[in-house]
Amino acid sequence: MKKVVTLGEIMLRFSTATGERLAQANELTVNYGGAEANVAVSLSHFGFESYFVSKVPENHLGTGVERHLRSNGVHTDFLLKGGERLGTYYLETGIGERSPQVIYDRKYSSFSQMDTDEISLEEVLKDASLLHVSGITLALSAEMRELVLSALKKAKEYGVKNSFDFNYRGKLWSQQEAGEAILPLLPYIDICSFGRLDAIHLLGMASPNQPLSQTEELKYYYKKFSEEYPNIQYISSTFRSVKSASSNDLQGNLFANGELYQSKVHHIEPIVDRVGGGDAFAAGVLTGILEGWEPEQTIAFATAASALKHTVHGDCNVFSKDEVFGFANTESGKIVR
Repeated sequence: MKKVVTLGEIMLRFSTATGERLAQANELTVNYGGAEANVAVSLSHFGFESYFVSKVPENHLGTGVERHLRSNGVHTDFLLKGGERLGTYYLETGIGERSPQVIYDRKYSSFSQMDTDEISLEEVLKDASLLHVSGITLALSAEMRELVLSALKKAKEYGVKNSFDFNYRGKLWSQQEAGEAILPLLPYIDICSFGRLDAIHLLGMASPNQPLSQTEELKYYYKKFSEEYPNIQYISSTFRSVKSASSNDLQGNLFANGELYQSKVHHIEPIVDRVGGGDAFAAGVLTGILEGWEPEQTIAFATAASALKHTVHGDCNVFSKDEVFGFANTESGKIVR
């Protein structure tokens, strides 16, 4: 069983019931979640030896995080205890034409205040096949940016594949700050996830000289990017067509070996919970790469995993590999030449 490691912050999420606004809510549903933690949970359900690196307070909330991770098969050997608080966020659930809204309350959390010396990267990465991090962690502090860069460099020394999801959050930092923090990481990345807007606004890539279809434009950016960073072997993203907060179309993209592979379009209606759909997709892509699947199979699996996540409450995908395959019906993606 391959060992995979994710590093990031896990938070307590408070969600309104459908049809309620935060300002009028008398009750909120509680879940634990965070981008890297969600990926760790998915990879555990997909059959990997999954480890999550983070820090939580030594109180009942920290204990709740530990129970949540362990109940989903995630190893907590590197879950540090200490600090003052667990970060939280509030989700006002969308419906119809009203979009979901998120309010963060995560400043001075245990993870964001973590000392980089508290983690032994050698121990964390020993015998690992993959390290996964995201731009959300970079946004938290200069110390976190230093830790992520150190972890990526150490992973390369150990022969570990590095995965990075841009995961830009405008409520955490500016596009300029994000771009400046991401660029130094790219020479150490093997697997990357970003879309068209990230290419333009975070990487500063020039637009094509002529109008292109959505697919051809994405392929243009990915080819340019891979020419500049040939070390990055896989690039992924999704196309999401939002009909309403309750109805979306979703298609996955995977760029590998100079070609763009696409899944079929999944029509998701009604959406039970969209949060974590991107993390489920990322975990699906990583699964296919680690298992050595063909790109068509990988992107079909990843998009199916994301579509399934939309059908359950909470941040995490709780479906097994076999369940995702059954849902996808093993239909191959198409190759775009």
